[in-house]
Amino acid sequence: MKTKKWAMIVSTLLIFLLSMSVNVFAQKLGYINSSQILAQYKEAQDAQEQLDKINREWEAEGRELQNQFQELGQQLESQSLLLSEERQREKQAELQALYQKIQQFQNEKWGQSGEFFRKQEEIMKPIYDKINAAIQKVGEEERYDYVFDTVAGNIVYVSDSSNDLTEFVIEELEKGLESSSQSSPRR
Repeated sequence: MKTKKWAMIVSTLLIFLLSMSVNVFAQKLGYINSSQILAQYKEAQDAQEQLDKINREWEAEGRELQNQFQELGQQLESQSLLLSEERQREKQAELQALYQKIQQFQNEKWGQSGEFFRKQEEIMKPIYDKINAAIQKVGEEERYDYVFDTVAGNIVYVSDSSNDLTEFVIEELEKGLESSSQSSPRR
């Protein structure tokens, strides 16, 4: 009987200690789906419509240039027997210039630092700022330690910087660099 009572006390104590350690180390985690937020948030929808409209206008300009290029190419092909060699070279140069204009247009509009990228940044930044502010507010009010974005796979909210290991990693790296530089001879 004493063994059962003792076992009961020990198990209760173990359960209590385990629950205490879980509570000490427990972190409240949450997540968001940024694609769903952008798809359902009215301001984001309006901004996307505005970007789509701009994009459609530029695509129409691009199609017009493409049509001009095709027409000029067909003219050159159909008239090649009638044109002098010099006139053919002029038409080919004209065709080449139009091709370069199309390439330049596409690069200016949709290139790596093109106008569409800048417009998107200009139009979407205030919306992203509002979304981030809402995430911060919800994270604080609901007392989350971390909030993750399931789409981008990154952390979008951290309650405080007590878990920031950056300085420790830098110190460790610097220790490694000091020992590495001391062990290898300098030239």
